[in-house]
Amino acid sequence: MSRLDYVFTSESVSEGHPDKVCDRISDTILDAFLSEEPQARVACETFATTNRVVIGGEVGLSDQGKLTEYMANVPDLVRGAIRDIGYEQEKFHWNTVKITNLLHEQSAHIAQGVDASATKDEGAGDQGIMFGYATNETDALMPAPIQYAHAILRRLAEVRKNGTEPALGPDAKSQLSVQYRDGRPVGVTSLVLSTQHLDESLTSADVRAIVEPYIREVLPEGWLTDATEWWINPTGKFVIGGPDGDAGLTGRKIIVDTYGGAAPHGGGAFSGKDPTKVDRSAAYAARYLAKNVVAAGLADKCTIQLSYAIGVSKPLSIYANTQGTNKVDEAAIERAVSQAMDLTPRGIRTHLGLNRPIYARTAAYGHFGRAPEADGGFSWERTDLVETLKRSV
Repeated sequence: MSRLDYVFTSESVSEGHPDKVCDRISDTILDAFLSEEPQARVACETFATTNRVVIGGEVGLSDQGKLTEYMANVPDLVRGAIRDIGYEQEKFHWNTVKITNLLHEQSAHIAQGVDASATKDEGAGDQGIMFGYATNETDALMPAPIQYAHAILRRLAEVRKNGTEPALGPDAKSQLSVQYRDGRPVGVTSLVLSTQHLDESLTSADVRAIVEPYIREVLPEGWLTDATEWWINPTGKFVIGGPDGDAGLTGRKIIVDTYGGAAPHGGGAFSGKDPTKVDRSAAYAARYLAKNVVAAGLADKCTIQLSYAIGVSKPLSIYANTQGTNKVDEAAIERAVSQAMDLTPRGIRTHLGLNRPIYARTAAYGHFGRAPEADGGFSWERTDLVETLKRSV
């Protein structure tokens, strides 16, 4: 039997965190290539450190002339992303950072396993396992600790960027320890926030005075009590932030990107990968299916696992685990989700409309638990399979 009374902790990091800077750059480059050609192939990795950004990986367009042209645009894309995040530090400034572009054409051996032909369907871009998860403990059907850890940093980014709180810098981290009783989140036992600040004279108490109203604004009423422990900038000053303070890499925040540790992760990162890479697209599909299972009332919690082999179109396995919260047999849920959606790489991209430049916005504050957008962004957060799943079981 699952425990009903416990404390669970998740963390988030802001768009100015060094790893998130790299995720944003990689996804910005991906969006640029998808804007040119929806079938573009991109596997873009970014490394950032003091006054330096290095881009590497593989890209592919059907028109080699355009590929050369878009390669030349990469430095401008990098600078634009850094500028939007807000870095104008002496040793990490969008206008002066040195950029090395090592992108090259996609491997023909990878392409041959993925590309469709007259005799075979398009295959998965790699082997691997992908997980999706949903729980009815929040309106977004996400675990509360990660959902609210994201919400805190997203709100602080808003007031930093609109000029309301000019003392805040781009780099920040949050962490929430949430008390569960009878299996439901009821309060915060401890809260950690470290945020970069531009005024060197600010103390930890000064920073708390700035951020506390916004934290209270986004957390549910009554979750912060006199017993809640606050740790705001616990090491003291935090003036040097971003890649100047600590090197960053694409793909190092996969638990922040997903469920905050409340559900398994297959290990693959998302950012910088076009949707033929099932590390990304099948993880989105698994979240979509799990969310619709919970939204349909078939379970209070649901984990969906999918597995793939490179060059093979259909998933090798589909697994559902509801942690004992299911209202119907888990085998019936597995059958229902397999019938509700074509889970080949092409089927996922078509159903969710993934061949669009919708990825830079996913690079911070979580890939899941966001509202579906009119242009197709966060399409995997729709709950349009509810009736189909209900009929299938």
